[in-house]
Amino acid sequence: MMKWISWKMRSVWLPIILCSVISQAYSAEGERNPIPIAVIDLDYVDTSGETADQGEAHSARLQLFMKTLRDDLDQSGAFKVIPMTCEPEPCSITDSDPESLVGTAKKSGAKLMLFGGIHKMSTLIQFAKVQVVDVERNELVMQRSLSFRGDDDRSWLRAEKFLTKQLTEELAK
Repeated sequence: MMKWISWKMRSVWLPIILCSVISQAYSAEGERNPIPIAVIDLDYVDTSGETADQGEAHSARLQLFMKTLRDDLDQSGAFKVIPMTCEPEPCSITDSDPESLVGTAKKSGAKLMLFGGIHKMSTLIQFAKVQVVDVERNELVMQRSLSFRGDDDRSWLRAEKFLTKQLTEELAK
């Protein structure tokens, strides 16, 4: 009788214990320390020569792009976006001294700093160039150039999703 009870208990508890061990292994594997990253607003240049002034629309799209990029990087679990304050404002790779930006990112607690820009070349074609610097080693660790077609919220957000995927795959190994 005792053998049957112990076998029955083992058959009940063994799967429960195995599931617990497996789920702990997955959570330990999934738990990684997010990389602190400072994300500098991208610069924007429009040399398309279009007659209509789209400055306001482009500014709004760039703000949406940056907010979504920061949110997506944070939500990926691979990164923790670190806010940066520059003196003088704004934090910009073209308006600030690059060494000062790296120093500010480091003081803010970031390990990486992302910066770059978007260039609208024609009515439908835009290029983005993004670089990521390891602020502790003062070393370029990633550089991506991408082009995207279209000049509406949908095309900008599609480019942002692609960039987030590239950053996560490349830097959060």
